[in-house]
Amino acid sequence: MKVNFYTSLREYNEKKGEFDKAIQSVIEKGNFILGEQVTQLEKDIQEYTGAKHAIGVASGTDALVIASDILGFKDGKEVITSPFTFLASASCIIKHKGKPVFVDIDEDTLQIDVNKIEEKINENTVGILPIHLFNQMSDMDKIMEIAGKHNLRVLEDAAEAFGMRFKGNSGEYRHSGTIGDFGVYSFFPTKTLGGYGDGGMIVTNDDNLAQLVKSYRVHGASKKYHYDFIGYNSRLDTLQAAVLSVKLKYIDEAIKKRENIAKLYIEGLKDCKNIRFPKVKGDQHQVYYVFNILAENRYELAEYLKKNEIGTSIYYPMPLHLQKSFQYLGYKKGDFPVAEKIAQEIIALPIYPEMTTEEVEFVCETIKKFYRK
Repeated sequence: MKVNFYTSLREYNEKKGEFDKAIQSVIEKGNFILGEQVTQLEKDIQEYTGAKHAIGVASGTDALVIASDILGFKDGKEVITSPFTFLASASCIIKHKGKPVFVDIDEDTLQIDVNKIEEKINENTVGILPIHLFNQMSDMDKIMEIAGKHNLRVLEDAAEAFGMRFKGNSGEYRHSGTIGDFGVYSFFPTKTLGGYGDGGMIVTNDDNLAQLVKSYRVHGASKKYHYDFIGYNSRLDTLQAAVLSVKLKYIDEAIKKRENIAKLYIEGLKDCKNIRFPKVKGDQHQVYYVFNILAENRYELAEYLKKNEIGTSIYYPMPLHLQKSFQYLGYKKGDFPVAEKIAQEIIALPIYPEMTTEEVEFVCETIKKFYRK
């Protein structure tokens, strides 16, 4: 049995009429740049997440770069973040000549270890960039407490966390991205809410910050051909907004299906002593954008699954502090032992709403067969 790591074709075929109609409506009107579908999607994201403002941009990476620029993560200033993440979570700081300062991760949750943040703060620190990865949010209560104490800005990288909610000291669930100064989402096709190409969004509850984003995404213009800032050319494509609007209608159903698949994996692999699951801490609403396991002999397992036509991915095989592009920061092997250890064990299994029970069972049986060899 072949099991793709991800495919968009099943969802498209299920809702082909809606997708085709949405795309055709954009083409027929010819309003491809910041068309009405973008405005509507922004309003719908505001309603869904509870954010006061949502501004569509060209990608999740652009969202991070623009937000970092506006928050002053630049010109030698330091921003505390995790080394166990995708490149864009730290490159957005470097793009503006800021300095990412890494903190190791919690071995159970794989999130930034909030107990190690404060020791890295100095007079040059201006912000914290937590990354909500692997089906749970960082401890935002602790992060916001530290930020308030030291007058720091907070940029939530929620690129993989659309739909996640965190119940902290406020006593109510708050959507990822809506707690800090800015939050960003990615609409890359594989995401929980994914388009048919690149796309991203910045959310904030601050009126002034929102106005700046709206200007920065159109080259820094306050009105056409009047530039208050040196900004960017980064607008969510109207065609992508049309596709995303269709998907957003079914997002809760899609998240529920992902949860059911995750439960099948947990049940199917619970007796496999060679793997373990990351733990969720705190009261959180998960979305299972990915399903990671921590596995013995990870590389050999990945090859075995590949030979059996099961798609996998590794998020992430090398922490950022060991990447060639970050060598100038002066970090070395052993500086962040937990991140380095997890990078040798983690592997993501296929998960998307249209997966069948038979496919999940096949993946589980194949993994167990590998460890019985």
